[in-house]
Amino acid sequence: MTVATLSARELPAAADRLAGLAAEHAAAADTAGRLSPEVVTALRASGFARHFVAARWGGTEGTVADLVQGVLRVSASCAATGWCVALLAASSRYAAHLPEQGHEKLWGSGADALIATGLVPTGTAGRTENGYRLSGRWHYVSGIDFADWVLLCANVPEEDARPRFFALPRGTFGVVQSWDCVGMRATGSHTVVVDDVFVPAHLSFARSEMESGTNSWSRLPVHNIPFQAIGATTFAVPAVGAAEGALAAAVRVLKGKRITEAVQIDLVRASARIDSARHLVEQNASVIDDRAFQPNLLARNQRNASFAGEQAAEAVAALVRVAGTAGLSDSGDLQRFWRDVTTATSHVALRYDITRAAANYSTALIEQAI
Repeated sequence: MTVATLSARELPAAADRLAGLAAEHAAAADTAGRLSPEVVTALRASGFARHFVAARWGGTEGTVADLVQGVLRVSASCAATGWCVALLAASSRYAAHLPEQGHEKLWGSGADALIATGLVPTGTAGRTENGYRLSGRWHYVSGIDFADWVLLCANVPEEDARPRFFALPRGTFGVVQSWDCVGMRATGSHTVVVDDVFVPAHLSFARSEMESGTNSWSRLPVHNIPFQAIGATTFAVPAVGAAEGALAAAVRVLKGKRITEAVQIDLVRASARIDSARHLVEQNASVIDDRAFQPNLLARNQRNASFAGEQAAEAVAALVRVAGTAGLSDSGDLQRFWRDVTTATSHVALRYDITRAAANYSTALIEQAI
């Protein structure tokens, strides 16, 4: 399926339309454990998947700042939808590291291909003539329910076990319905299974290129971004947007009630945490779009993403306390946002220790000391 080309200027309106529809279906999607077909159709038409695709394939070549604003908007209505659009956009940017023939395969018939990614190298690939044979299982692959392609990372023993990414079209992999988390239920973050599938060389690239931000096949700035600059931000932004949705939901619960001074203080503190988290992810987007890839700013981006997630989680927990029992109503939005933000911010990409955010930024601070 293809749609007319959307420019970066049209993304805010497209995000608003998607957000409105996603909000209508959010409760049902949470119950069903998947996005509704109507939301998936709107998601494809919204322009998020093509946001980082090259213009010559009908893509937008958009900025990270524009994507952040769009994801924040959608996530404030439905965290699961916001999570999916953030990762689909990121996956298209990852796929830009494929050789030229791979670009044509993915986007030759339209720039709206939906690509899901398994970032962790839990599979194995063996070299063969003109390509590789891939096998393995990849957990937590968000959006796999409706993805046209999947991009999977695997180690290659013949290449000193250095990991590579492999792009596979739907129909060449299996899906095990394994996602049963308390939050982000509709993200479809299931397990992908591949059993000895041939992947041609033009549908593979070395993970080291994505990590370093060096693209052998595209000179576009947005296709040459170090993973340290952008990786964790991809996961933090939906959580921050969902926290904004939680704030709106908590205010709806409190409207018309007697508000004590203690509640006022907690509400204001929560709102400040959310605003500060938003500022941090917006600051990260500015660093990336300005290509300010100095070591201290790369480390700050990591810190910002982790701290933004932490602030979002703490703010939403406070909002639940402020709203009281009414905020935990199963028919209300606040409890869903609470579960979604708690789940999103537990992601390994936002861990200070796993991403070395604490070590990297503390080192940068010490090195800058006079």
